[in-house]
Order: sequence, then structure tokens, then C-alpha cells
Amino acid sequence: MTTVVIVDDHAMFRRGVRAELAEHVDVVAEAGDVAEAVAVIRAEQPDVVLLDVHLPGGGGVEVIRQAPSTDGRPVYLALSVSDAAEDVIGVIRGGARGYVTKTITGPELVDAIRRVDAGDAVFSPRLAGFVLDAFAGAIPLAAVDEDLDSLTEREREVMRLIARGYAYKEVAGELFISIKTVETHMSSVLRKLQLTSRHELARWAADRRLF
Repeated sequence: MTTVVIVDDHAMFRRGVRAELAEHVDVVAEAGDVAEAVAVIRAEQPDVVLLDVHLPGGGGVEVIRQAPSTDGRPVYLALSVSDAAEDVIGVIRGGARGYVTKTITGPELVDAIRRVDAGDAVFSPRLAGFVLDAFAGAIPLAAVDEDLDSLTEREREVMRLIARGYAYKEVAGELFISIKTVETHMSSVLRKLQLTSRHELARWAADRRLF
């Protein structure tokens, strides 16, 4: 059976995925942050790593950087709630073989794992367009990377939610932080991106297909 490590910072979600996969693959370990993920991947040397994009300690791309594939193993399959172009393109450029969202069904996830294990690239239908556009030059990757590199991981999360139209109170509830902290992050985002309002931020993010 294909050996799998599940990397996600929500233990309940990991348990649910493990239960879905139990009869089809061999889940050899779980991890909840970057450091733990790197340790278990090195120890277990799985065939496939199911990897969330946003993790404590640096994110999914940092896991791939610290525990890179050797001779094709492990294969990284991103499994995330995010369908933002920046996340999809970033993790694929980092070395992941596929990207599926958490709306995927259990049987679809089993199929995705088997396909990436066999060497295929696997994407949820909408996300494949981001990757094609990126390689076709429709999305200006260099400019996106340069702008986003100036933001911290938390600032990116706040930026994405504000750009989608969330109120500060809703962002605070979504990220489990105070409204004051949201305001602080938002001010920092606008300053770094040289924007003046949330409306400009929404246009900026839409132009770059970040949500």
C-alpha cells in the first residue's frame, strides 16, 4: 500500500482524513507544524505527503524545502482550504505534484493520492487554470512574488480575507485574533503594498488573482 503522512495543523481534520483513507493507503504518521512534519517525513520516508499550505512555522513550502523529494519520494500533494492563486502557484513552484481543496470527497482524495504516487500531476478543476495561466505568462509571477514576499504569513491571511470583503470583526473571528490586531496587520499591509484603502486592496488582489 502507498504510505502517507498527513500534515495539517487541525488534529480533528487529520483524524477525519485518516479515517477516510484507512482501507486504501497506509497512513504512517501525522504532523501539525513545519518542524514536526520535517521530522516525521525524514523518519518515515513516505511515498506521499498530504500537505496543508498554511502551517505554524513557515507553511507547506517550507516543509518541502526542508524535506525535499529524493529519487521522486516523497511526492507532495497539497490539500488546503485555500483556492487562492498565490497559494496554488507558490506550492507547485515549491515542488508539490498536485493541489486539491478540502471540498474533495474521500474517494476523490484516494484517487488523487494514487495518481500522484504513479507520477501524475493532480489538481482540482478550477485550480488547474491557475497553473496553466502562470506558465502561459497570464499571471505576472515575479511581480506577485515580490509584493507578497514583503508580507508576513499572518498579513497575507488578513489581506486575503479583507480583499474578499470580510469585515474586521469577521477576520478576527476567522483567524482567532483581536480586532485591534486585525487593524494593525491591515495598516501594515496597506503600507507595504503602498495602497490607501481596503477598496484599493481588493482591486490589487483581484488583478493578481489572489482570491
